[in-house]
Amino acid sequence: MINGKQQVLIAALLVLGTFAWSQEAAKPDAESPSGFGFELGLGTESVLREPTEPFNELTNPMDTYQMLAIKPDLSIGKFGLGFNVTVHFNLKLGSGGQGVEFYEPDWNPDKANKTFLELYLPKIAYARWGVKGEPLFVKLGSFDDGTLGNGFIMGNYSNTRFLPQTRLFGLAFDLDGKLFNFPFVGIETFVGNLARFDVLGTRVYARPLTTMEIPILSALQVGFTIVVDSEPQLYDAEVLDNDGDGDSVAVSGIDFRLPVLGNPLISMAAFGDLAFQNEGRWGTAMGMGGRVFSFMPYIVQLRFMGPEFIPTYFDTSYDLFRSDKFSIMQDAPKTSEAYAGWLASLGFSLLSDMIVFNVSVDGPFAAAASDSTSISDYPHLRGIFTVGEGLLAGFSFDALYEKYLLGAPGGEGGFFEDLVSPENAVIGAKFNYRTGPAVLSLLYNLRYDPAATGAEKYVVTSSLISSVRF
Repeated sequence: MINGKQQVLIAALLVLGTFAWSQEAAKPDAESPSGFGFELGLGTESVLREPTEPFNELTNPMDTYQMLAIKPDLSIGKFGLGFNVTVHFNLKLGSGGQGVEFYEPDWNPDKANKTFLELYLPKIAYARWGVKGEPLFVKLGSFDDGTLGNGFIMGNYSNTRFLPQTRLFGLAFDLDGKLFNFPFVGIETFVGNLARFDVLGTRVYARPLTTMEIPILSALQVGFTIVVDSEPQLYDAEVLDNDGDGDSVAVSGIDFRLPVLGNPLISMAAFGDLAFQNEGRWGTAMGMGGRVFSFMPYIVQLRFMGPEFIPTYFDTSYDLFRSDKFSIMQDAPKTSEAYAGWLASLGFSLLSDMIVFNVSVDGPFAAAASDSTSISDYPHLRGIFTVGEGLLAGFSFDALYEKYLLGAPGGEGGFFEDLVSPENAVIGAKFNYRTGPAVLSLLYNLRYDPAATGAEKYVVTSSLISSVRF
């Protein structure tokens, strides 16, 4: 049961959330000059019966609770701030009990088996200033697009892989010297979880030829990136010491980016990377990317990599596969030869980003050895599809599909057969329907757990939420 101090804390947070109740404004977005918003949500969610360490959401039993969410937000120009105060509860009616049973891990760090910061920082849904690409960009909260430089070391890193059960609170901070009339240097930084400071990355870059009068060369950007994971086995349920025993992963490298074309018909930039991982592993990449007719983004990249090098080590589903990648780094013998690889990405963005679709596929040119199970030896696919609100009479949705080990032994038989199999896949979708101020949302997440057996290999979490937006 909740004690007196916890009741006071809950009441204080609920009062904070209801502050915006009387404000009549639309939901603020990146382009809104100012605005107040408030969302009240009610639904059902599956939560862990007994949260434990190591991070065991893949295997621990779960119970269904009712959910009440209060989400106020504020937007003034480039500044935005939002809260997400959520309470899980069950009504105990009828014979055997009266009243309300609250889910204590929502508020009690000891019951949640988390530190105070791990539990309470995510109550702040987001805080931001500006958008990525501006001279000053700051964002705190959830990320699905954490990228440094060209993305060869960290590309589209996401700290949302454990939603809705667990929310992580990260940070992105970019500062370009253009803000101070000094366009020669800049910095990008990223923290996956401010409560643990486990995944940390930074990139410093320079424009050494910015004073030249040749437009192409003056825009040349060169950079140095380093990303470190101090707890690479944090979410591995089979590892007892999840705080690490001195092991860590460090990936560093140098890069360049040179805009070549920039007209409405086609834009193009050339880029390249050289990166180094633990145990002396290395990899390089050269490519080009841009847009065709302003709405069709593309990337083409050639790679040449040393044995067991893993490109884009910190990717979208890194938190789910970090222990597997760490095992490859530490244990895989460097007996194979250097190999060539590739990446291709194509998509479209229509109606002011109302419809967004993108698919990227990467992998080695050479076929993998028949007994290989390394994720770096097989193609990897990532696809996203978004339909914004207002296009389909109140319907909107976001979907992610990511697939590793395409064509690996034990799969469905080949590349295309594996493509539609949930094995070694991460699937996420959110469907929304709005009518007036009311929104009905269905969230669905599936992730594959290679350490489990039978039906337990497919871990599914879902929630149904109805909310009212003021």
